[in-house]
Amino acid sequence: MNAIRIPEFTDKSFDGMLTWFAEMSDQDLIFHPDDAPETIVSITTGENIFTVDECQKLDEILSEMFNQFDDDVYEAAYPSFMKRMDIQLDA
Repeated sequence: MNAIRIPEFTDKSFDGMLTWFAEMSDQDLIFHPDDAPETIVSITTGENIFTVDECQKLDEILSEMFNQFDDDVYEAAYPSFMKRMDIQLDA
């Protein structure tokens, strides 16, 4: 049985989202919240990054985030996404 690499989203706050996206980034699993997890593939291999179970968990977590926080999800993802892409944050 494969372990699911997706962290739990237990702290249902803005700071909890910041932490969740940082944890995803630390595992090299960060992606834009608008991208469907099942469409994300490795650039080098062309294989899907996430398993079916991981996609289901990601869909549930992101749906919960958007339902509770709406567009603030993007604000929470922004710092981790930009850091992972090695793009300096706006001052």
